Amino acid sequence: MNMNVVYEGGSKFTATTRTHTIICDQPTENSGSDAGMTPRELLLAALGTCAGYYAAEYLNVRKLSTVGLKVSVSAEKAKSPPRIGSFHVSVAIPAGLEARHVSGVERAVHTCLIHNTLLQPAQIDVSVHPQGDENRELCDEISSAA
Repeated sequence: MNMNVVYEGGSKFTATTRTHTIICDQPTENSGSDAGMTPRELLLAALGTCAGYYAAEYLNVRKLSTVGLKVSVSAEKAKSPPRIGSFHVSVAIPAGLEARHVSGVERAVHTCLIHNTLLQPAQIDVSVHPQGDENRELCDEISSAA
């Protein structure tokens, strides 16, 4: 899984993977041009669409209605270090489902990859290098392992 992010000037970036591109920017009140969602909003979108995907899959596999399926995600900031301290995911499902299916949708949403990543944070390795040296660190690691 790869994503390439390119700085477009101001507060604007484009992120590209496969054949898809999204724009990330800041609102005008934060010195941006409001050309796209902020990184924080993209994170909420990732969590919400992932939860929605798993809810829809549960319903579709059982040939249950998905009419009105909707996910809302909100978050609260925390300090020291600055981060999102809590998320709230609300999944609206069609009325009239049996209790076992309501529980089933909830279990399905809890298997969402983004949800589980946020619960068990992944290791994040960051490297900063001059342009053209993107693969040097990888080559150094391979050479030292041989």
